[in-house]
Amino acid sequence: GFHLSGTVTEPATATEPEMTYKVAISFDRCKITSVTCGCGNKDIFYCAHVVALSLYRIRKPDQVKLRLPISETLFQMNRDQLQKFVQYLITAHHTEVLPTAQKLADEILSSNSEINQVHGAPDPTAGASIDDENCWHLDEEQVREQVKLFLSQGGYYGSGKQLNSMFAKVREMLRMRDSNGARMLTLITEQFMADPRLSLWRQQGTGITEKCRQLWDELGALWVCVVLNPHCKLEEKSCWLRQLRKWGEMDVCPLEDGNYGNELPNITNALTQSSSHSQDSLARPRRTVFTRAIEGCDLHWQDSHLQRIISSDFYVSPSYQREGESLLFNSQGQPLWLEHVPTACARVDALRSHGYPREALRLTVAIINTLRLQQQRQLEIYKHQKKELLQRGATTITNLEGWVGHPLNPIGCLFLTLTEACRLEEENCLEISDAGDSKPPVYQHVPVATGSQDSSESYLSLALEVALMGMGQQRVMPEGLYAQDKVCRNEEQIIARLQDLELDPVLVQTLRKQCILLLEGGPFSGLGEVIHRESVPMHTFAKYLFSALLPHDADLAYKLALRAMRLPVLETTAPSGDVTHPHHLVSVVPSRYPRWFTLGHLESQQCELASTMLTAAKGDMLRLRTVLEAIQKNIHSSSLIFKLAQDAFKIATPADSNSDTTLLNVALELGLQVMRMTLSTLNWRRREMVRWLVTCATEVGVRALVSILQSWYSLFTPTEATSIVAATVMSHNTILRLSLDYPQREELASCARTLALQCAMKDPQNCALSALTLCEKDHIAFETAYQIVIDAASTGMTYTQLFTIARYMEHRGYPLRAFKLASLAMTHLNLAYNQDTHPAINDVLWACALSHSLGKNELAAIIPLVVKSVHCATVLSDILRRCTMTAPGLAGIPGRRNSGKLMSTDKAPLRQLLDATISAYINTTHSRLTHISPRHYGEFIEFLSKARETFLLAQDGHIQFAQFIDNLKQIYKGKKKLMLLVRERFG
Repeated sequence: GFHLSGTVTEPATATEPEMTYKVAISFDRCKITSVTCGCGNKDIFYCAHVVALSLYRIRKPDQVKLRLPISETLFQMNRDQLQKFVQYLITAHHTEVLPTAQKLADEILSSNSEINQVHGAPDPTAGASIDDENCWHLDEEQVREQVKLFLSQGGYYGSGKQLNSMFAKVREMLRMRDSNGARMLTLITEQFMADPRLSLWRQQGTGITEKCRQLWDELGALWVCVVLNPHCKLEEKSCWLRQLRKWGEMDVCPLEDGNYGNELPNITNALTQSSSHSQDSLARPRRTVFTRAIEGCDLHWQDSHLQRIISSDFYVSPSYQREGESLLFNSQGQPLWLEHVPTACARVDALRSHGYPREALRLTVAIINTLRLQQQRQLEIYKHQKKELLQRGATTITNLEGWVGHPLNPIGCLFLTLTEACRLEEENCLEISDAGDSKPPVYQHVPVATGSQDSSESYLSLALEVALMGMGQQRVMPEGLYAQDKVCRNEEQIIARLQDLELDPVLVQTLRKQCILLLEGGPFSGLGEVIHRESVPMHTFAKYLFSALLPHDADLAYKLALRAMRLPVLETTAPSGDVTHPHHLVSVVPSRYPRWFTLGHLESQQCELASTMLTAAKGDMLRLRTVLEAIQKNIHSSSLIFKLAQDAFKIATPADSNSDTTLLNVALELGLQVMRMTLSTLNWRRREMVRWLVTCATEVGVRALVSILQSWYSLFTPTEATSIVAATVMSHNTILRLSLDYPQREELASCARTLALQCAMKDPQNCALSALTLCEKDHIAFETAYQIVIDAASTGMTYTQLFTIARYMEHRGYPLRAFKLASLAMTHLNLAYNQDTHPAINDVLWACALSHSLGKNELAAIIPLVVKSVHCATVLSDILRRCTMTAPGLAGIPGRRNSGKLMSTDKAPLRQLLDATISAYINTTHSRLTHISPRHYGEFIEFLSKARETFLLAQDGHIQFAQFIDNLKQIYKGKKKLMLLVRERFG
């Protein structure tokens, strides 16, 4: 009958033993309707054992014994044979069958049982009746489980890939005209709608994740495909429509354009739209991912013109045209299809997907002929308005809806339909190998089959033409992050496909012709002379065109790429009446969409285009100038201009050959522009930029260095100019790199010194030390720099800066100048009693040591300053101790006599320091005792011991100290434990 059973043996492997599986398959009218297999396979696809048994039956029909349905065989048996048959059957399977056999026997013997009400008995081998539904076996539960699992993984672990392969399976089923395609898509959609994340995203107001969004898009596009099946039954369509509406009305249903409303016209609108589409955006209906499929249910295939287009390659206009037929054919008599372009392309996708490739091709050719005619007509209209538009410097956009990034992917669909017809299939090659590295497809020219077409045309040249038309279409940037991101993604996908085409002379001719049309184009072209301010930029597309055209027509390539460099949304105003450069004009219409979410990406694409042109123009002075002007005019981001400067520098200085001076100069000029742009704004890469500029100028040569040193104030801050620029220019490495002669070295040094003095005047705080260092070798300059420091010391400098310069002076062999600066620094300093770890302590000790080494006079001059500024007892006692250890004046300043005697603490100037130290100890003691905790008692006793050492340096020090201790005991007698410790140590 209609039941196939068999055993399948799976041979042993290195790890698994040989296995045998029992397989049973039911079939009906050439379709497998159910399967079971002992392997317990859980997948939406048949297991290998089912496939093996099916193939065995198909390939060796004579080896499989064909038997009657089992009911027929039983009918031929008598009473005894039937009894024997049943008993043997039960014995063979008694463990599984016995309970069922007993139950059935009881029911048959009961006269009023259900089983006895029905005439006859079922037969699984007999096949279905002619009216029964018959479709391929699909394990619905398994489909649900798998989709649920993949969705729960949220796009991780390759689940997105798995879901995409399920979508591909649906497309494959549609192409085989398997009715399960729509069934499987329904099951997938139900699981998508039940995804718990949808309500979560909706509550939080966050967008659906990127990976998930793309899956929803594909789901929506597949439904459009399903409802546009040219041969589906009406009841099927109305059933789908009910489902789609039900899903679309659920509030968790994702919207077509991410989380934003949108102004896309209805799918069924024809091209002849009036301008009434600009109604209030609030009144716009909610468009979900299923809206296009719902609208697609209104489309039918009954139009006689459409039927003739898709059913014949040789459908041309009759020799005479009736009234109204002029819209159906072009002047060559080829049929046109005047439907809203994305809708017409959705029809092509449906034909292709449902296994009608010839019909899809015929409709594609009619759509392209229509697009060409529109392009031609719009060009003629534009020529009449050109003068006025150029003067206005603005344009309207004729395309309400962009084709690139459109939910129905119209351009991608036409391109695929055409290229599939030209694909050279290699022998036994799979689409993609396991590693995922698909070999690029190989195409050949296939002439367009038609009655009147120009014979030189091939489907391949049409594919290129329609991709260029679509990508070059001027369109307004859509609203919302998702829609904008999709524009970029779709553009990249189409370009990736274009790059698979080998450009032979035929395709180059198509490329040139279309590029010229796009350049001359009016409002329909994004590369036209005047574009709308909100127009989607053409940088990515132009980069492809530039590289493709360059070997064949360099002038056209540059013209096109330079035209595409603009980014009008960033321009604020249009130039006043500069009609000499019409492609620089931009509209002044205020922005309708204030948020361009992908602006960063678009700017980097603009930069890529500029970089591509710079690379190509290396060595061509004229072209480089033009590209440089375009960059300076159109790129507004300093970091991108810096990137271009770096790119140009890299290309200009290859490791293995000489530098290219033309491109080096461009790099330098761009670098200078970046310096000017970022001079007054904060930029975290500024130091890197400054260092790079000096490197670049060094490569260009000594004149460039002189120039940046002379005009430093328009490029650098004083600090940058002295510490980075001049310091690098004067370094040993630079001198060696440039192999300069003496006059050149002197010229550079003189410029650096002038710069140093100018910077020191402007910002002494930060530049004085660098200025002194840069002027070391020139006496006059050095003196001038020193004078600038002295003048600024009293007002504009901190003690840290002054101490640093003072130490530098000592190191250079100017101890008296160092002393003067250290004295000035002391007047700015104030150390409180408890700042015994202050960073300036070392400077103070150094300043005192310096004064002491110079002699008694200098020490006498600095001690009053120390006493005034330092109130920290331990620091003062340290200074005092150091001054009493050696005789002053050991530095041996020429012309000075030294007594060589140690100084006494009884006489000036040390007497003043001793008194100050003792009083500092007294004050600090009282301050510490006001809030002391028991755990600090030990430390405090040590502090008093140090104080005693200082007291004892005075003549009556021991008496003073004893009085001091008595005083403490009296005042702080409440702190009994502490005073006990004081008594123990000091009596």
